Amino acid sequence: MNPGTEGLNRPAAESHVGSGWALRQGHWIGVTEDPPLAQTLSLSLSLYWLVGLAQTPFKFPFIEMDFEAVAKYSALHLKPAGLSLQYGTAGFRTKAGHLDHVMYRMGLLAVLRSRQTKSTIGVMVTASHNPEEDNGVKLVDPLGEMLTSAWEEYATRLANAEEQEIQSILTEICQKEAVKLHEHASVFIGRDTRHSSEKLSQSVIDGVSALGGQYHDYGLVTTPQLHYMVCCQNTQEHYGKATVEGYYQKLSKAFGELTKQASSSEDDQMCLKIDCANGIGALKLKEMERYLPKKLLIHLYNDGTKEKLNHLCGADFVKVHQKPPVGLEIKPNERCCSFDGDADRIVYYYNDTAGHFHLVDGDKIATLISTFIKELLIKVGQNLKMAVVQTAYANGSSTCYLEETMKVPVHCTKTGVKHLHHKAQEFDIGVYFEANGHGTVLFSKAAEEKIRHMAKEEKENQKREAAKMLENTIDLINQTVGDAISDMLVIEAILALKGLTVQQWDAIYTDLPNRQLKVKVADRRVIDTTDAERRAVAPPGLQEKIDELVKKYRLSRAFVRPSGTEDVVRVYSEADTQENADSLAHEVSLAVYHLAGGIGEPPQPVC
Repeated sequence: MNPGTEGLNRPAAESHVGSGWALRQGHWIGVTEDPPLAQTLSLSLSLYWLVGLAQTPFKFPFIEMDFEAVAKYSALHLKPAGLSLQYGTAGFRTKAGHLDHVMYRMGLLAVLRSRQTKSTIGVMVTASHNPEEDNGVKLVDPLGEMLTSAWEEYATRLANAEEQEIQSILTEICQKEAVKLHEHASVFIGRDTRHSSEKLSQSVIDGVSALGGQYHDYGLVTTPQLHYMVCCQNTQEHYGKATVEGYYQKLSKAFGELTKQASSSEDDQMCLKIDCANGIGALKLKEMERYLPKKLLIHLYNDGTKEKLNHLCGADFVKVHQKPPVGLEIKPNERCCSFDGDADRIVYYYNDTAGHFHLVDGDKIATLISTFIKELLIKVGQNLKMAVVQTAYANGSSTCYLEETMKVPVHCTKTGVKHLHHKAQEFDIGVYFEANGHGTVLFSKAAEEKIRHMAKEEKENQKREAAKMLENTIDLINQTVGDAISDMLVIEAILALKGLTVQQWDAIYTDLPNRQLKVKVADRRVIDTTDAERRAVAPPGLQEKIDELVKKYRLSRAFVRPSGTEDVVRVYSEADTQENADSLAHEVSLAVYHLAGGIGEPPQPVC
């Protein structure tokens, strides 16, 4: 059975499309319902000769878009006056009450993208770590990756269009992208646990239906699960079964196989407390528990039964505030982690015996995973090209440890998951994590085939066993996007296999003290950067001032970058002590305020 067609709905909007051909504006226009391409070509060629147009340039017929249905549905999803939104790495995010028209229009866009790529496209209704009152939407491309940049621009234009402009924008997209309207369109839809998400998902369905697309509504899923299922569907299930159960089975089997060599004594049971941010992660972990080996003991907190989504909890709260979430009591040296609201980020942490909080963020996750993979590559004797991809926010100590101690190449990209993902694809094995805990590992097709072949055919036992561990690691990782559940299982497996406590993991290297601040400015566009956002090229004199300030402190660095969503400039600093990092951040903030058009009161020293 094909999971991509089970439960699909063919909308009534298709049924009133007449059958036949019409001559309009000098072109033969097909108005038949989904004619096979061969029949279309045959009929059009017959018409071509019958009307005696042998000397006239041939115009290939296309199916006419049903603008009547589009307008009919659109009237139910009107755009609020004066609202303007921007599609970014996270898609659209704002107050839930402002998104009805956006959801409908993203349903329209998903159908066009599906027809253009001849693939299933995903639409996820979520606002991730944002407050519960917000919501958002993002489209998922055929291999589970984020929507390509050109179509991000279409999404922004379509979302901001006035009612009378929708038809012309849809037509323009079809012309520019050579969208064939007779192609089958398939859209997978998922949503998080926000109260507004179910209604907004229905708006997406209306958009898909208006253009005659088919959809599969998965209901409540994590964002990474939807990415995973889109990839499964478009690889003819080579990547896995396009069901939530298929996801659980693949990951739990790989986890069980990978941890077979770990100690099996009761004292070495994997015990983990998980803050689920009162979000979808709790529901999905409860479903998944029965698939997981009993040696993994997970205890769920902030499971959504009592408190609000992301309120004083979740990965973003823990990372930003550098303290445990509300609702989770930590005993000394207990291993804990937090998901974010849609379960695509994860951070670890613990309290030491003195009661001090220790955060183990995305930098240390990348270090743990890349070290583990490199050790296995040495055992199998394969010279595969591996690299870690970071942003400027990665702690300098992590970069130094990877490059100087582990001899793993490190590359820096602009902030944003899509930039890291794209760079990671350049290597046989690309590990990327943002400090906020969003990340994954990518294996090239050639690397994966080589590893799987060795796991099956290698004669030497040690090499074959190491290759099997790499193979199970590949199957345990969700390569489409950062996935808190998948990443958690990878981390727990590695800690068990290496016999590491969370404290020993944390002690691999010591983070340099750092500080992040932001400065309000009249126009963030006055800041321009280069070198993966690590150096400012505008306004004049700013980078020179930053260089001058950095020289005052040991082991220091600082950079500034414009926010992608608001008129603020973000400032980051590192130094040998927290006091020096705070002082450097304050002085750089003052430089930004004076040279980049700061507004309001000048930045105050960090308390």
